[in-house]
Amino acid sequence: MTIRNLNNSPTGLTRRSALAVTGGALTAGALSRATSAQGAVTLRWWSPQSVPAQLAAYKLQIETFEAANPGIKVVFEPTSDETYAAQLAAAFASGQVPNIVTHLPSFAVGNYWRSGLLEPFNDVIQMVGPEKFYPGANRIYEVEPGVFAGAGIGGTAANSLWLRTDLMKKAGIAEAPKTWDELRTAARKMQGGGIYGAPLPYARNSMTTLIFICFIHLAGGQVFTPDLQVAIDSPETLNALEFYKSMRELCPPGATSYSWGESLTAFVSGATATGIYTGRVLANVNAQNPSIKDSITCTTYPSISASVPSWTFNDFPSMFIPKAAKDMGATKKFAAHIYAPEGYIKQLHAAPGHVLPVLKTIADDPKYQDNPIIAKYANEVKIMAAASAGGFNLGFESAKHKPNAKAGEVVNSAVIAEMVQRVCLNNEDPKKIVGETAQRIEKIVKG
Repeated sequence: MTIRNLNNSPTGLTRRSALAVTGGALTAGALSRATSAQGAVTLRWWSPQSVPAQLAAYKLQIETFEAANPGIKVVFEPTSDETYAAQLAAAFASGQVPNIVTHLPSFAVGNYWRSGLLEPFNDVIQMVGPEKFYPGANRIYEVEPGVFAGAGIGGTAANSLWLRTDLMKKAGIAEAPKTWDELRTAARKMQGGGIYGAPLPYARNSMTTLIFICFIHLAGGQVFTPDLQVAIDSPETLNALEFYKSMRELCPPGATSYSWGESLTAFVSGATATGIYTGRVLANVNAQNPSIKDSITCTTYPSISASVPSWTFNDFPSMFIPKAAKDMGATKKFAAHIYAPEGYIKQLHAAPGHVLPVLKTIADDPKYQDNPIIAKYANEVKIMAAASAGGFNLGFESAKHKPNAKAGEVVNSAVIAEMVQRVCLNNEDPKKIVGETAQRIEKIVKG
């Protein structure tokens, strides 16, 4: 990773003026003097990831930072996967922005950077040590050679296929499904007795949009060409819609309003035989429904046929800094502190296997590996880690694709989710609706 030092940034930090995160970023004395001169500093941290165990990790990260930096306070403010776009739009418009935002998908970062709203993240990466990141971990944030709009705080395999091995055995299913036909057959065999086959979403929200983008790729298609021309109007999209519609009868009635939480709960509670989610399934099953903890496993989601490779949705949970944030020096120091081993490992352990480390030094750390869930489900974590490492999303659909700065706008518009609803729920003509959807995406791109 080659990083350009941006000496015209508000802090003018360079490698020489920063220490590695393990030894501190700016010296505590320098920051304390700055704080004394300017009065008390309060930093605001936003994230949509805020389950109790994660909040406990954030509390540790905040407390250790505050102890090392008298006069600086950090306040955590939870957001939502479904409402962050509106919340940030309001914050950017008013100028009352948070100092740090974490766990948003990478395509959101690209959109905000394109609008001139973000501070370059180079200084923070230098503080952490670029050599500590997995090779290519931040490639999606490199908006121009050597300039990074943000960095990854983790990796995910968000469309992993979760399976109940006990139900598979009962239904006489020997192997995990590898194609859509096999998946539909397996789901149909396991459905019954109050258990549905799958928890796919059909609501007008980001989960339906993002999951259906996965299905377009699993059909061998794409939303944009590598040079970012709209390509959703294709036979592959029609095939994906046909399969997705056929799965509706195998999903709970409430799937028409499912978002991430409802889909997750459906599998964890035992209401569905398969699931589609990240590794958060592991912690939730063990905490909420331990009766099935020895009967769950995961694999990559099946594609339309053996000739089409699987496609993993990695939203590349991010960290970025709004350009209008106050106290930029302290902000960057705290951003680097979030990667410090003690707190970062505790954050990853809050939902083991859900967000996977982007620092190879952490993945190799015995303290990270010393977790009962990671140890118990070592094979599942290995499968997800490999899948996420080769994963993509709408902002970066393949290794051949240019970064797509319009991806966030397309997702937030819900035009793809509306396409799914109109075809799968309203029985409208697929060819007509896909063509209209392509035109709507064209307008977003040109807008």
